[in-house]
Amino acid sequence: MDPSLDSWDFSSPLISLWINRFYIYLGFAFGISLWICFQIVIRKQDKNSKDKSVPKATRDSMPNGHIALQKKDIFVSGVKIFYGSQTGTAKGFAASLAEAVASLDLPVAVINLQEYDPDDHLVEEVTSKNICAFLVATYTDGRPTESAEWFCKWLEEAASDFRFGKTYLKGMGYAVFGLGNSAYASHFNKVSKNVDKWLWMLGAHRVVARGEGDCNVVKSKRGSIEADFSVWKTKFISRLQALQKGEKKPCGGNCKEGQCESSAEEELVESSSEEESGVEDHENPNSVVDVEDLGKIMNCAKKEKREKEHQEENSALVRSTGKGEGPERRAMITPALREALTKQGYQLIGSHSGVKLCRWTKSMLRGRGGCYKHTFYGIESHRCMETTPSLACANKCVFCWRHHTNPVGTEWRWKMDQPEMILKEAIENHQNMIKQFKGVPGVKEDRFEEGMMVKHCALSLVGEPIMYPEINRFLKLLHECKISSFLVTNAQFPVEIRNLKPVTQLYVSVDASTKDSLKKIDRPLFKDFWHRFLNSLKALAAKQQRTVYRLTLVKAWNVEELQAYAELVSLGSPDFIEVKGVTYCGESSASSLTMANVPWHEEVVHFVRELVALIPDYEIACEHEHSNCLLIAHKRFKIDGEWWTWIDYNRFQELVQEYEDSGGATDFSAKDYMAKTPHWALFGASERGFDPKDTRYQRKNKSKDISGC
Repeated sequence: MDPSLDSWDFSSPLISLWINRFYIYLGFAFGISLWICFQIVIRKQDKNSKDKSVPKATRDSMPNGHIALQKKDIFVSGVKIFYGSQTGTAKGFAASLAEAVASLDLPVAVINLQEYDPDDHLVEEVTSKNICAFLVATYTDGRPTESAEWFCKWLEEAASDFRFGKTYLKGMGYAVFGLGNSAYASHFNKVSKNVDKWLWMLGAHRVVARGEGDCNVVKSKRGSIEADFSVWKTKFISRLQALQKGEKKPCGGNCKEGQCESSAEEELVESSSEEESGVEDHENPNSVVDVEDLGKIMNCAKKEKREKEHQEENSALVRSTGKGEGPERRAMITPALREALTKQGYQLIGSHSGVKLCRWTKSMLRGRGGCYKHTFYGIESHRCMETTPSLACANKCVFCWRHHTNPVGTEWRWKMDQPEMILKEAIENHQNMIKQFKGVPGVKEDRFEEGMMVKHCALSLVGEPIMYPEINRFLKLLHECKISSFLVTNAQFPVEIRNLKPVTQLYVSVDASTKDSLKKIDRPLFKDFWHRFLNSLKALAAKQQRTVYRLTLVKAWNVEELQAYAELVSLGSPDFIEVKGVTYCGESSASSLTMANVPWHEEVVHFVRELVALIPDYEIACEHEHSNCLLIAHKRFKIDGEWWTWIDYNRFQELVQEYEDSGGATDFSAKDYMAKTPHWALFGASERGFDPKDTRYQRKNKSKDISGC
């Protein structure tokens, strides 16, 4: 067949039909192409129009599929102005600064430092995006004003406390203006310098250089302290305006990085006045000093030493008598702390004490067994009052069962309640809590009646009771009421231990045996904590009455230090050593402990056996399996093959009364009031420390329903 077109018959109906269809399809395709091109052009025009009229929508700005206008970034949410004033000058400056800040349409608050609790609220400023301005005055002797004393003391301790760290206030902007008198050059604006330094050490960032006001008109650079403040205020307001716009640097961020402002560390040591650079250079051990300046520096150093000695003498007077120079002290229990502790079941007493009902008191009221002190020493748990005259502590132990809701401190700096009032209200509150068990199913009537008469006092509720300046008077009052005393200390106050009058039984917490592990577990506030710890053990060795080491085993933390523990035992020569597995108190931001850190009872037994093998003068005496606890006792309490670890409480009261009547001349020892230990309390007995007079209650395990959709 010839394939050329000449051979085609176009008159054929079939060929004509195909040609017509071809032209139809070709026109249809061309039409579609034109329509697509037209739609592309139209959509581009619509998009350009929308871009000009509506802000660009992001994924975050389209809730529920609708376009929302972007929120304006907020760089400064407000300003808080803190002042510490004695004559009213700083207060007046605070009001003036507040008026200037308000003109920028920023919320502003003026706060008296005397009414501000940094422990509860300062860290809140980090997330609030508030700028904090501090206007603080300095006395001629270098001290802060009375209204700022508490804040400065707290800030200083926080800055030196490794648990707060350099990021505690990271993100908080601050500015400091000081009021001082250059006539007293060695202390000129010392408080403002310290506040500036401590805030920086805690991670806060300075938004404007520290200002210095000088009320000495003769030496003031600008003629008056008002003029000094006016200049600093202008700089502060100008910086606020820049921060409102989001500028991170005074230049607006248009310069090369690092050229327009110094680093925080360099800025910290920059001087704002000639006096500052001249006086404080001697504090830098690496600085170069001219020979001509040595006399001036030595005079300053001697003067500061004399003043420090005077302050230490005054602090010692306050600790021993509760009296001394200085302003009225504030209450230890703040409103926020009162609320937190009340929720935990504390009955708070006065401004720094508390009492709480122990679970073993409840257990023994119902005939379900007593605590390990009942097994080891013969106390009646249902007649034991657990209290403390000081909620404050010098440690932040990882296993603290109070989750660190109590305050901390290294010395007594709060106003003090009298011991008579504390004891009276402690007994009344304890009795009121006992009364609540009247008629409760299972409570034994005879024990309920006995429980209303307090016979023992465990000064181990929380905090450090030995910090209380009137602890000896408090102990004397207990003994006058025929109440035995069990006092627990954290081994950070050796002087107070030496000065302590006789107690029924004195405990020292030995939570670790090396410096590194003690720092890790107890997290003490004192920088010389290890020195204090060792001296406390030495002070314990000099005591004539019963002494106890309390070891809390934290698995994977302190159970591998047997030889070091043995050396500490020889240092303090305690009568007894309690070894107890740590109690898990639930999750807490204050501790990283989990159930994995709680040793099994058999693991505690194994540890005790190994420890006893290293201390030949001691043996295992008692066991309280239910508390995961064992008692190691010195062999002098094993007479004719029988243990005498219990206490003759009536005999103790007679002996301590003789001691008081003789003015301390008639002393007595631990062996003078010991009693024989019953068989059921001994290590190896089938009862494993449970008193057979009571009925052991086994709590039924209820499996949780973890099913769900």
